[in-house]
Formats: sequence, structure tokens, C-alpha cells
Amino acid sequence: MTTLINRFTLAELPQSAQIFRQEVQSFLQAEMPPLPADQRARSWLGFDAEFSRKLAARGWVGVTLPCAYGGAEMDAFSRFILVEELLCAGAPVSAHWIADRQSGPLIRKFGNEAQRNFYLPRICRGEAFFCIGMSEPNSGSDLASVGSRAERHPDGGWTLSGRKIWTTNAHHCHYMIALVRTSGTPQDRNQGLSQFIIDLSLPGVTIRPITDLAGDAHFSEVFFDDVRLSEDALVGQEGDGWEQVTAELAFERSGPERIYSSIVLLDRWIDWLRSHGDTTHAPAVGRFVTHLAALRSLSLSVTARLAAGESPVVEAALVKELGTSFEQEIPAVIEAALGVDPGAEVDEELLRTCAYVNQICPTYSLRGGTREILRGMIARGLGLR
Repeated sequence: MTTLINRFTLAELPQSAQIFRQEVQSFLQAEMPPLPADQRARSWLGFDAEFSRKLAARGWVGVTLPCAYGGAEMDAFSRFILVEELLCAGAPVSAHWIADRQSGPLIRKFGNEAQRNFYLPRICRGEAFFCIGMSEPNSGSDLASVGSRAERHPDGGWTLSGRKIWTTNAHHCHYMIALVRTSGTPQDRNQGLSQFIIDLSLPGVTIRPITDLAGDAHFSEVFFDDVRLSEDALVGQEGDGWEQVTAELAFERSGPERIYSSIVLLDRWIDWLRSHGDTTHAPAVGRFVTHLAALRSLSLSVTARLAAGESPVVEAALVKELGTSFEQEIPAVIEAALGVDPGAEVDEELLRTCAYVNQICPTYSLRGGTREILRGMIARGLGLR
């Protein structure tokens, strides 16, 4: 039996990507808003439509989409560089994030030509922001149990009813791509599921933001009460939703955002240690750097698979699970280090950043698939279940 780790091959960034990195760094120096570390730590939860449109003006939203649809037609490695630099800088990228990462590529792969011509140029111009309609109340991480339903309408099109929850930035977005049931019952599991592009301004759509423990309100609950959808809202073929959504999750789980969620805090802590000549925590810093290098290599390997047109679903699940553990360990270790000497003077910005990341980091092992779901996928990939 071929083990899962053998599916990862060492991949290196091409020289063109390294040149592109310098271009992105110059852009960030000129355009990055002056934010303290505790704000930059929000990064891909930070909604700033103006900043996203500045990126779009450079051709850096929808970077992997074809030029024919307004994209830059860059390879997956260039997108890796772009995402890496944005997250390490703590740029507020949430506005365009979902559309760039998965909604655009999903429409390109499974949508019809009319959908590609309508949505993709708008995504690339920073005019169409998307959210994900997967999770539902009372379903936990059991994605196949979705109960929201779209039924054929006698006059054509569909009627949608149901709810979605933990939907990031739904109250700011223009569209949602939702996984709903078009036939059968939740007991039919992944059979009878389809995906729809939903205009969130339609009658019958109600969005209620959810405030989390950190005081942010990027999550929402979305209600659909007999929402009329046109025939062309369906993505791909009816009943193909499960195949589509699993391909979509490979994009969601494999990128650098599954490694760098706590990186602003780590950088801020290292800067503070360096400024005080504190070498006490050098072993912890070295361990973090070593882990980051290994995780980055795994993520690059998955990027290479995506660039080759493959769908490395299990490999992406492994990277996400390992990356999440790394991201959650960083704030725990730093908080413990700062608490060794309660009387010591510590920079207020560092304390605020540490407090925020510790509050938000439990969500890291929920978003994009819980730890338990991912480990089940990995076990199946190893032939253990």
C-alpha cells in the first residue's frame, strides 16, 4: 500500500514566482494600511473592499483565472506567493478572499459559459464578493446531511428554502455558492445535492451577523424563505453538488492561509524578544521555524498538484490538519511565555495581539472542516477505515 506521505513530492517555486514576490512586497509597502499588530492578525478576516479593489486593479484578484475572463492567468505558484505575502503582512483581504480562492475557480471548472462570462470578470475587478454556503444549524461538520432544499418551480427555475450558518462575511457579500438538496432526503447523504449561485439581494434572503468571543462579527446566519432562483443559478448538473464541493474544499484546505493564521503574532513576539535581547525562548522559536518550513513544503507540494490539474483532496486535508495544530500552538506557547514573569513589562500591542489570537484560534480547527472530519479523511486515504 502506498502511504499518504508518498503522494507528496518536493516542489520548488519557479524563478518567475520569486520575482513576483518582490513586486508584491513593493505594492504592500505602498498600499498596506497602517494597522497595529492586533488588527493585522485578523488578515483574512479583515474586510476592506477598497484594499481588495486596489489588488484587483493590479490584476491580483482572480490571478489564476484566464485572461479571457479578466484574470491574470498566473500559475498556482504565483498565487501561493501572493497569498503568503498578504498574510505575513496582515493585509485585510477578506472581501475578495473566497471569490479568489474557490468561488471563481469553481465557476470556471463547473459553470457554464454564461456564468463564466458574467461572474468571473466581476470577481477579477473586485466587484463581486462571494461567501460559502455549506454549514447548517444542527449539522455540525456532517456536510452530507444538509437539509436546505431547492425545488423546481412550475414557472421555471427553483424555489429555495433553508438556513446556512457560520457564513463568513455574508452580510458584506454579493453572492453565495450554496450546497443544497434538490432530491431525496438527508438520509440519502451525498446523493441528490446540487450547488447554486445565490444573489444575496433577492427577496426572501435574510442575513443576521453573529458576534464571536473576540468581538468580531464576520460570521452570519443566512435564512432562505421561498427564494426564487432562475434556472441559470444552478452550477453544473443537478445532483453533482458533492463532487463539486469536494473539489472546492481542496482549494480551501491547501493554501498558505492554513499555515499563517498566527504568523503576525509570532513575528511580533520575535521582534519583542530581539529588541530585549531575550534568548530564553530561542528553542521555541527555532521549533516554530522548523515546523513552518516543513508545513510550507507540504503546502507547496499540494499547490504543485493543483497546478497540474489534479484534485488532491486527502493531501489537502492532511496539510490543513497539521497546519491548524501549528497555528493553535503558537498563541498557546506565547501566552505561556509571557506569563512566566507576570510583573515583567510587556508591549501593549503584543499583549493585545496575543489575547486576540488566543480568543480566535479555537475556530481554526472548525473552519474548512473539523479536526475529526479531516482525520477521518486521512485515515481513509491510508486505507485504515
